[in-house]
Amino acid sequence: MSEHFDVLIVGAGLSGIGAARHLQEAFPQRGYAILEARDAIGGTWDLFRYPGVRSDSDMHTLGYRFRPWTDTKAIADGPSILRYVRDTAAEAGIDRRIRYGHKVIGAEWSSDEARWTVRVDHDGESETLTCAFLHVCSGYYRYEQGYTPDFAGLGEFRGQVVHPQHWPLDLDYAGKRVVVIGSGATAVTLVPALADSAAHVTMLQRSPTYIMTAPTEDPIANRLRELLGPRRAYTLTRWKNVAISTLIYQLSKRRPRMMREFFRKETIKQLPAGYDVDVHFKPSYGPWDQRLCLVPDADLFRSIGSGAASVVTDRIERFTAHGIRLASGRELEADIVVTATGLQLLALGGIEFTVDGKPVDLPSTMAYKGMMLGGLPNFAFTIGYTNASWTLKADLVSEFVCRLLRHMDANGYTHATPWPDPGITEQPLLDFQAGYVLRSMAEFPKAGSRSPWRLGMNYAQDVVTLRHGRIEDGTMRFARSAVRSRQLR
Repeated sequence: MSEHFDVLIVGAGLSGIGAARHLQEAFPQRGYAILEARDAIGGTWDLFRYPGVRSDSDMHTLGYRFRPWTDTKAIADGPSILRYVRDTAAEAGIDRRIRYGHKVIGAEWSSDEARWTVRVDHDGESETLTCAFLHVCSGYYRYEQGYTPDFAGLGEFRGQVVHPQHWPLDLDYAGKRVVVIGSGATAVTLVPALADSAAHVTMLQRSPTYIMTAPTEDPIANRLRELLGPRRAYTLTRWKNVAISTLIYQLSKRRPRMMREFFRKETIKQLPAGYDVDVHFKPSYGPWDQRLCLVPDADLFRSIGSGAASVVTDRIERFTAHGIRLASGRELEADIVVTATGLQLLALGGIEFTVDGKPVDLPSTMAYKGMMLGGLPNFAFTIGYTNASWTLKADLVSEFVCRLLRHMDANGYTHATPWPDPGITEQPLLDFQAGYVLRSMAEFPKAGSRSPWRLGMNYAQDVVTLRHGRIEDGTMRFARSAVRSRQLR
């Protein structure tokens, strides 16, 4: 007999711990477990250990709705975020529900029994568990490896090549010449962190990225905490930051020329006089076509201004024994090359799904409200916002799952299945131009051309639809299993 749970959560990262906290608060008597493929809590924040690793969102929105972030730093370092997630799990007793080293391989739904049979690899052995509801909170990164292009001549390089996703904790870069390939959030984080002790750090980019500075500490948040206490101050600060980020995003999409000039002027203020901003900090794409990089206290620009770091905008021709030869003919000498060249995505943890004996082809499915899949009963997944903090959406998804379960209990339903309208036009799940997204979207479920099959990217709208909208909306189909109903009696 397989061990049975009311709910199984896949992943013990930021999303999974939050989902468990929402679930046990709403249903204290409900049995659940968290299946974590790795051996630690924290997900992304336990995996990434490179120097300077930090949030690229403020912690008043990246933090959980139910647990105020009380540190004075609004832009937090990775170890502080990891501690926050682990403390959340420990305080609620969630850590006792985690089964480490349990990688979910497959999940098979039976309508007759109204349950999922979940296949797990644990220490090389196959196990099965069953559950009435399955919630996948594994994010969308492939944890085993990041993305590195096929660079010509890489084997000739005599120095060390490192990908940030697998940073050697004993790497000694003090006094070394370091080249960081990339211009995204990881690169702009690494460069100032490495520049503190490296001989020199060069950020080598093929094309520029939009970068915005923000203070590490939010003086308004800290003052509100003194006046109102942590919980009320947290709520006000959270909505303040949501409003600001939404305004920047909407203006970027609706008034791109104005926002291009705004970002350009702000960048010029941070750099030495005469710096060639239009070569190194003028992206070819529109604002927010890719994620906006956040730089706390202008640390990247300060490193450039001090001479400890520099930016080179060029294309790589090949690696050489001593560095990298560029398309311009210039050669960058390096002792260490960091390939901050992106991530690889993995759809729903690579789980193979089956419904009533029929394999599910994920790219042929459509995502309902960005959190369930058409034709898959009693199933939810968490994908956060690309234009705001991940946890804002993760909290709403968990709240919706609890509302759905409560509605099913009240009406004696055993199945809840979103059913797509065949007339809806398919669209990519993420309308986002980042390279790591474009490389992998074909493997993901689709979005639809209209609600509720579109992945919402507006937190305020999602609060209305996910927290307060109707559960029985004409798209969600409910049913009762005769077998399961007899078991419950």
